Amino acid sequence: MPEESPLITYMPNQTSSKRPLRFSRLCSWQAMLPHTWLRFLARSFILIIMAILPAACSTGRYEMSANREAASLIAEKSPMVPNMDPDFALTELDTADLKELPMYEEKNSFLGASSDTEFGAHVVSLEKAVALATRHNRSYLTRKEDLYLQALELSLARFQYTPIFGAGAGISRTDRQRIVEDAESGIDAMTREKTITSDVGIGSNWLLRTGGRIAADFTTDFVRFVSNDSGWATSSALSATLTQPLLRGAGYRIAIENLTQSERNLLYALREFTRYRKEFTVDVVGSYYQVLQNRDRVRNAFQGYESFKVSVEREEARAAEGETALSELNRLKESLLSTEQGWINAIRNYELSRDRFKMDLGLSMDTSLVLDERELDELSIHHPSIAVKQAKEAALRMRLDLESVRDRLEDTDRRVRIAADGLQADLDLALSGNISSRPGNGFQLPDPKQRSWTASLGLDLPINRKSERNRYRSALIALDRARRQHSLFVDQIKLDIQDGWRNLEQRKREFEISEVRVALSQNRREEELLKRELGLGLAMDLVDAQNDLINSQNQRTSALISHTIARLGFWRDMGILFIKEDGQWEEMDYEVLE
Repeated sequence: MPEESPLITYMPNQTSSKRPLRFSRLCSWQAMLPHTWLRFLARSFILIIMAILPAACSTGRYEMSANREAASLIAEKSPMVPNMDPDFALTELDTADLKELPMYEEKNSFLGASSDTEFGAHVVSLEKAVALATRHNRSYLTRKEDLYLQALELSLARFQYTPIFGAGAGISRTDRQRIVEDAESGIDAMTREKTITSDVGIGSNWLLRTGGRIAADFTTDFVRFVSNDSGWATSSALSATLTQPLLRGAGYRIAIENLTQSERNLLYALREFTRYRKEFTVDVVGSYYQVLQNRDRVRNAFQGYESFKVSVEREEARAAEGETALSELNRLKESLLSTEQGWINAIRNYELSRDRFKMDLGLSMDTSLVLDERELDELSIHHPSIAVKQAKEAALRMRLDLESVRDRLEDTDRRVRIAADGLQADLDLALSGNISSRPGNGFQLPDPKQRSWTASLGLDLPINRKSERNRYRSALIALDRARRQHSLFVDQIKLDIQDGWRNLEQRKREFEISEVRVALSQNRREEELLKRELGLGLAMDLVDAQNDLINSQNQRTSALISHTIARLGFWRDMGILFIKEDGQWEEMDYEVLE
């Protein structure tokens, strides 16, 4: 486990009468100092403060430091998480550049007036869509920021277990006016005291992994009574204190619990982000194919509409010759209007899904794009050859979220031991030492002969431990819950795999059925057309045949896409859908994992 660290803050001793240091007052104040070395000290003090202040306020420097540390922590733990992005970096939302993409130069009649909006649009392939979403999707960037913030929390937890230094200085001037009775004359007299006080200090605080704490500080005080020109009185002190619990709160595991949990929390965050990348890619692929499916429905609806128009025109000619009843013609016209309305609705649904997909990609709504229809044409059924039992075994080995559930069970068990430690008595050892200077003029270093030290041992018997008792019992209950949660999660994974397999089988069979239905619907429509040409059959039979053909074509496309998404989801639930740096996926065979 990496090294950890203590949070210590240092604040120099100040009285309530002291006022903040003001540079405008310093310049006039230092001119009052009678001694050359004191003037030099004042000027140096001002120059140091003015030199340090801009560096301390440089926000860019702090930002760069935070970025480096967070990136280092993420890179340190990334090898512990399979398929974690090795080049993780926090990026800001920027505008996507689509200039290198090909332009769409066709006008499709099946889109009606909407075809003009697609002419000259950028053609986005599935691979490019996933890459764009990985870089520009707002939710994806938020998840990356969550991981980054978790790394910052770990950086603070480690910092708390390192020696932390602090320094400060202060200067104040006090004017006091009071009435004092003269002992000889008995007459009250007005007196005025002017005092200049300055102090400089540097300190350190170190939280030890044994549960103890070391604090040390060095202070120098300057005091001058201006009213009686008594000169400067200076003093310095060096002090150190060690406190170490011997019972409650003592020990390495107890002392670094916060750091241990922070280390594990970052590991959990990495696993969650890696799992999210897989889910995100599957969602983007599903949305991409959904847009293409809606476009295909527009084409099918348009073809049905055009076919109805031809049929209506033919029936109108037959009705003019008295070969078709007017009622039959009107029913065909009603069906034509319904088919046209369905075509219009299909166009609207397609455009809506396309615009929503722009948001999924993180693109502006003003962006003009068209998805590559060749992706749908090249789609085919690839059914997994793995057995359900093997899939369950792979999931229990490869699922990152299951690893986190197991580790959180260990966290809960560890908290039981922490809570049990709180039931002990408090036995604290404290050692402190102080070296001070002799009073005098000028800068005084601490004199080793002016020293003192203290050793103390404090005992607090465990008489009142009601809250600690309740925390311990709560920790035991939490442990039982975590065990049940682990057991439930394992069963849930098995259920997901089993249901995913059934879903794949169902989608495969639906595609096979839809293929047969399309062939049957085409034959039936051709048969009804032939009947109408011969003056046989009913107009509504032709309407039904045309509607069935459109529906069967839509169902075939839907079944093909559903099986593809179900397959990707099945690999994801098994934990063997690996995501590349640009968001592209790779389906691993189970045999490769053995």
